[in-house]
Amino acid sequence: MRKILLLLLFSVFTVGITHAQENSGKQIKGRLLDAQTKEPLIGATVSVKGTTTAASVTLDGTFKIKVPAQGNTTLVFRYIGYVTKELEATGTDLGTITLDPTSASVKEVVVTANASLAIDRRTPIAASSVNKVYIEEKGAGAEFPELLKSTPGVMTSRGGGGYGDSRINIRGFSSNNVALLINGIPVNDVEAGKIYWNDWAGLADVTASMQVQRGLGASKVAVPSLGGTINITTKTTERQEGGTVQQSIGTFNQAKTLVSYSTGLTNKGWATSFLLSRSTGDGYAPGLYYTGYSYFANVSKLIGESQTISFNLMGATQNHGQRYTFNNINTYRSSPLGIRYNSDYGYLNGVLTSAEQNYYNKPLASINHNWQINTTSSLSTVLYASYGNGAARYLTGTNVTLTPGSSTGVPRTGDIYSPIDFNAITKANVSNADGTASRYFINSVNDHKQYGILSTYKKTIGDIDLLAGIDGRYYEGEHYNQVNDLLGGSYIVDTRSASATSPTGNINNPNAHIGVGGKFNNDYRYEIAQEGVYIQAEYNKNDLSAFVSLAGNNTSNRRVDYFNYLDTDPNQTSKWVNFLGYQAKGGANYNLDSHNNIFANIGYIQRAPLVANIFVNKKNDLNPDAKPEQLMSYELGYGFRSSIFSANVNVYRSTYKNRAKTATFVDQTDNSVYNVNISGINEVHQGVEVDAKLRPVKDVTLSGSLSIGDYHYTSNTGPTQVTSDNGKSFTQDALLLKGLKVGEFGTANTSAQTTAALGLDVQVFPQVKIGANYNYYARYYATFDPSKLTTTQQASAGGTAFTNYRLPNFSTVDMNIAYRFKFAGLDAALIGNVYNLFNTTYISDAFETAIPNSVAAYGFVPRTNNLGVWYGSPRTYVATFKINF
Repeated sequence: MRKILLLLLFSVFTVGITHAQENSGKQIKGRLLDAQTKEPLIGATVSVKGTTTAASVTLDGTFKIKVPAQGNTTLVFRYIGYVTKELEATGTDLGTITLDPTSASVKEVVVTANASLAIDRRTPIAASSVNKVYIEEKGAGAEFPELLKSTPGVMTSRGGGGYGDSRINIRGFSSNNVALLINGIPVNDVEAGKIYWNDWAGLADVTASMQVQRGLGASKVAVPSLGGTINITTKTTERQEGGTVQQSIGTFNQAKTLVSYSTGLTNKGWATSFLLSRSTGDGYAPGLYYTGYSYFANVSKLIGESQTISFNLMGATQNHGQRYTFNNINTYRSSPLGIRYNSDYGYLNGVLTSAEQNYYNKPLASINHNWQINTTSSLSTVLYASYGNGAARYLTGTNVTLTPGSSTGVPRTGDIYSPIDFNAITKANVSNADGTASRYFINSVNDHKQYGILSTYKKTIGDIDLLAGIDGRYYEGEHYNQVNDLLGGSYIVDTRSASATSPTGNINNPNAHIGVGGKFNNDYRYEIAQEGVYIQAEYNKNDLSAFVSLAGNNTSNRRVDYFNYLDTDPNQTSKWVNFLGYQAKGGANYNLDSHNNIFANIGYIQRAPLVANIFVNKKNDLNPDAKPEQLMSYELGYGFRSSIFSANVNVYRSTYKNRAKTATFVDQTDNSVYNVNISGINEVHQGVEVDAKLRPVKDVTLSGSLSIGDYHYTSNTGPTQVTSDNGKSFTQDALLLKGLKVGEFGTANTSAQTTAALGLDVQVFPQVKIGANYNYYARYYATFDPSKLTTTQQASAGGTAFTNYRLPNFSTVDMNIAYRFKFAGLDAALIGNVYNLFNTTYISDAFETAIPNSVAAYGFVPRTNNLGVWYGSPRTYVATFKINF
């Protein structure tokens, strides 16, 4: 009996060992990243082909998966919005593996001429990335900049609420000091430096990835930004044939239809794709109606094994109502519409009509050529062109104040809070005996042409990459006022005013009678040419990476004025005015171990002043105070990465000197428009930023950020020149700005100096994902009219020192849900978004209209009476249905 028991035990033990050996297998590890941004693809799935064995990618991009010990094993890498990849597992450590976004899956066809994306734990700058999945799940119905609002140091606002009228600020710098690069091409407005998002209203539809670089950034263009850089990489072509149909509907009659299609890559190396979309809606305030179309096309060709060429065309044409007038808080409280009140719209012949309307189309075309010359050298070149056509149409003339209750205000259909009565304006014009129009619509036209070339040569020598390139640009901008609609009148009289500092009218036709389509008041052109070169050396070996970069450029400016000079006058075209600029920057990153890294960067930039600050008096007169702007910046940072937790901390300080600024205001007493030309502005931007992610369990991801900044003026300015369209012109004392918080002077707001964000994403089921995002803003200050902050006016205010008006702190919460499923055998998704979930009432933009005289008369208590504000958007909903075929 004992022998039988021993035999049974031996048999069980043997079988157990054999079974354990069969199931022990081996463990394979690796790291999965986005091919473009090099960001970890958190939550991506790694599976063993033909089995149910799978693993999930952690916060730092790493994964571990157990596979059979014997035989060949194929791993499958999947992530929503990315091309699935299969890889034969030949070892236990696969190293770094990358996936391409589905909208950029023909990896060999490159659309960026000078790749400037920061690489995690390598590029020594502060950067944050947003991938295609984030844009799809959280971006429907949002203004494009709002996708970045949880980034530390970033603040966005919808401004007056018009379609595409949003703004973005980075580290206290407004958009004229923030660069927007689309596939490496700079697309900021050349004259003012601003980003006009309505020109790119459909950009989210074609974005494959987006990265925000705060501070000096990694861009290699010769004319750099100061506050930060937004790098956007668009879709190119897809390897497989297919497309997308998408429909969105939302609050305030928001609707969007989108269709895209790609032919896939042919056997001869050709691939083509296109996208079209149409957006309509009423806006969250009356009169903010809009219609927009976005378009994109790409044709690519693989030329042998070493070269690719790609043609891209993209743009957005739109027409939308705007809200320009700031009203005080009591006006919103008294209006039946509350925070949605808009004083800038009415009805004309029964049709809803905005007193300010913007329409524009700015297509961007580029040809990209990439050549891998040999294993150590390559050349990337892009030629691009952009043609902008459009205008801002608005009501003007005699007594056109839009503030409700004003004695010089426009007629309204009812009480002071009712819509504008455009029919009454028409009747009044018809009754004018001489046929003139007292009030009428004009177009403030801004047409332009822009051409450029960017080319980068790269040579690898050992552990060093050497890069050298050219950056050439040419721009022409046409500006004039044009009669759009005389509202029952026959003409207007454009009488010549020969004011030395603020002339108006056509000197070649001093008493012109102007009808619809005619030019009046002003007609001029800016011409700007920039030539730049840059070189950069990058070192990367083991745990140390470093770079040093030098760039130089020349900016030439010329102005042509058709109204203020006789056609026979050679001064009608100014001489070219040249400014030299340069930059020197460098940095290093050191990976202390597999979890910790530190970095530092430093840079100095000298940049030409903007053309609007070079010519003064509304003529070809040169501004003697125009000087190159200067920035000195340095930054220190620390990063931590693990499978469940990652974090970044960085501190920075940037000193900005010799800044020049032209601000435009409306005098509420006579409705005249005047310009303030300011030079010698000095400011500092400094702070600390933190962002982190935590993934305590596989299906839950927590994220957060905190930014504490200090943005203030460090000195007073020099004398300031003020010009008005009604002939009022003067030079005034220095502006007393020292110690004040940085503001954008007038109706263009800056940032809250403390921001925080929290995010939660939960994969409830394999097909269902929900998310929530909380954003908090504090130490946010109203902008103001700096022209009144002079020694003389401060004395008249009783000597009371002016301080910035601090707005109430506020926070908002957004939520989203995504349900992915099969529909008729095709991949489909139903996505829902709610913005401002709790319908929080908050002031998003504010402008103090009367300073400091109100301080002298009333003290600080009733300052809100002179505080013009826009409230943020109320709660809105958007639902999106998408099918991939």
